[in-house]
Amino acid sequence: MAEKHISAEEMQRQVAFSEKLKELNAAGREKKALVVTYGCQQNENDSERIRGILAASGYGFCEKPEEADIIIYNTCAVRENAELRVFGNLGALKLIKRKKPELVIGICGCMMQQKHIADQIKKKYKHVDILFGTHTLYTLPELIWQVVTQGQRSVHIIDSDGAIAEEIPIVRAEGVTAYISIMFGCNNFCSYCIVPYVRGRERSRDVEDILNEVRDVASKGYKEIMLLGQNVNSYGKDLQSGIDFSDLLNLVSEVDGIERIRFMTSHPKDFSDKLIDVIAENKKVCRQMHLPVQAGSNAVLEKMNRRYTRESYLEKIKKLRARVPDVTLTTDIIVGFPTETQSDFEETLSLIKEVRYDSIYSFIYSKRVGTPAAEMDFVMDEAQIHANFDRLLEAQNQISREINESYVGKEYDVIIEGKSKTDENILTGRTEGGKLVHITGDASLIGQTVRVYIASAMTWYLKGELKK
Repeated sequence: MAEKHISAEEMQRQVAFSEKLKELNAAGREKKALVVTYGCQQNENDSERIRGILAASGYGFCEKPEEADIIIYNTCAVRENAELRVFGNLGALKLIKRKKPELVIGICGCMMQQKHIADQIKKKYKHVDILFGTHTLYTLPELIWQVVTQGQRSVHIIDSDGAIAEEIPIVRAEGVTAYISIMFGCNNFCSYCIVPYVRGRERSRDVEDILNEVRDVASKGYKEIMLLGQNVNSYGKDLQSGIDFSDLLNLVSEVDGIERIRFMTSHPKDFSDKLIDVIAENKKVCRQMHLPVQAGSNAVLEKMNRRYTRESYLEKIKKLRARVPDVTLTTDIIVGFPTETQSDFEETLSLIKEVRYDSIYSFIYSKRVGTPAAEMDFVMDEAQIHANFDRLLEAQNQISREINESYVGKEYDVIIEGKSKTDENILTGRTEGGKLVHITGDASLIGQTVRVYIASAMTWYLKGELKK
């Protein structure tokens, strides 16, 4: 049986490579690194660890490829568009590499766990120096050392269920929210999804390792944490502690300094009454739930291998709203799954009208090589699928606007996260339920919890006024 954790000895060996790199980099001008991330929050969290490794190895950071001494793309394999952007950007780096031969280019993440793509990059993109997968991130110091001292391409991709590497240094994004992975991988094997193949099977981190990380971010001033996992509701099933996800939420809430706890993603089949009780009763756990339904048709759900029905999903929503009436609800929906008929789509449309989500994340189905759905024949043509997608968005936008308008005239506590990207005079923050709020205020409010009166509503956000 494979070890669950990367050994302390191996982790210390990687630390030694970081120290040697740091000494090497200190000999001349400051070396700069650029890390570009595609995909989900799990990838963002991985990139924070990549930045941690680079910082420990003596690299500073920059925003422009032309200024970098090392560039690492952390990739996503969930959708084709993300892959195409990666290929396009890798091609553009060839010219920069030609002008700056010492530039180190690395590519990692989920794309590298797909053999046909990794082989394509190794063959076609000779200017890429480092390739590593989701299971070998911790070996980055050694891979960089091999490139900069031996001038050889370094490849470390393994096909396994993965092991957990603790004690990787981390450079977190600025803000009020810290992202903390509580588990890795997925056991669900939804027919459209590549994640179990590129992230491996479910592995839960030990409770104390998670709590230590929560205590650390709290000591550094983070007020909110987002617990991450492909299916957080499965947390602890592979541990001997007897602690499940609901128990973990209560333990995390006991850490001083943490005001809000969010989490994603929950799989509906494992969404329990116990978890509903924790959301209802624990004041630190946000009254917000992202519960991906993917489709409203039982026929499609069965082909997707989701292992719940429309009826059982709606029953769980009913229970949640009975216990937590003001809960904010969001979901994921796939339009144009191969077997989806027009009638199936109409059931999905009727479901969003029945549930009335605050917002949805909707996608047109993207074929993933190696998944069962990739072998299925399409029922609808591309034009029909895009027309349905537009109908879904139109219906949801109206619902989102109507729900947001119900907030007008009320007051909420809002944690101010930062300045608006489009107007530096506007501050943005979120309610406990995750509603985005814009207010006019001084930058000194960033990081603070303030009382806000909601003056008006837009489809995607609320406009508020600071209460004196």
